[in-house]
Amino acid sequence: MAVLVLAELDNGILSPATARIVAAAAQLGPVDLLVPGPHAAAEAAAGIAGIAKVMVSDTDLLAESLVALVSTLAVRYRYLVSSASTLGKDVMPRLAGTLDIQPVTDIVAIEGENRFTRPIYAGNALETVIDNQARHVLTFRASAFRPAASGNAAPIETIDSPTASAARFIAAHRSESDVPDLATAQIVVGGGVAVGSTEGFQLIEKLGKTLGAAIGATRAAVDAGFAPNDWQIGQTGKIIAPDLYIAIGISGALQHLAGIQGARKIIAINADAEAPLVKIADLALIGDLFEIVPQLTAELERLGVKR
Repeated sequence: MAVLVLAELDNGILSPATARIVAAAAQLGPVDLLVPGPHAAAEAAAGIAGIAKVMVSDTDLLAESLVALVSTLAVRYRYLVSSASTLGKDVMPRLAGTLDIQPVTDIVAIEGENRFTRPIYAGNALETVIDNQARHVLTFRASAFRPAASGNAAPIETIDSPTASAARFIAAHRSESDVPDLATAQIVVGGGVAVGSTEGFQLIEKLGKTLGAAIGATRAAVDAGFAPNDWQIGQTGKIIAPDLYIAIGISGALQHLAGIQGARKIIAINADAEAPLVKIADLALIGDLFEIVPQLTAELERLGVKR
């Protein structure tokens, strides 16, 4: 019941999400990892615990090439797995179509060798899917699983890509940032439209910097121009599962709650004690965010809390 996992790369560097996908896939059997990128990324992947073998192919990340490559390897594996990321959403449906397999996507828990749990209705319910196919094409939400440990020394095998894509990669336009990635951050500080302005979000960023946290925002705050698009958390944004989520000035719209269900602890800072997000929070600070957040940041700095 071997498993082939497609590694997640970010600008040629192994993404932290890969260790989470490997940890999840290891519940299904021995894991081989396919790294479609530079050899340095394969060397980094070889250290992830639970990997039996790393295969590296210096192919491009375009879906046509990856589908052709994974298709040639598929006969050896019962499970073909990827993160439910942009890459996974591009590659895995094409792969499933090529292999004539019904994929199971956005898995957040593994109940058995062919039983998987995934969210439905914008995250308001969970369904258990029984997949009785002989081979499985799966995508996992990386944020739902803990990362695998390091310390492994898996062998690395170089393989050739059978097909070059007819498409050509031209350029990637990225938002440079030195804060953790929202999808895999341990702490996330998020702001809502009540923050009121781009300048108001500087309070959120300062608190996040003190805590070494990723910064997020609601769709309303993004739509209002207070925060960039890549900060958006929720059904139409990024799904997060941090150890701690600090929600500032966020009422708790359903589309936002759908994106934070994996958060293990929630602290809400809000003037409205009846806000939906306040009611589900583990701790709520009721008051003016413009008074509470600076005081909280100053106290953390006074105590020397720095991550």
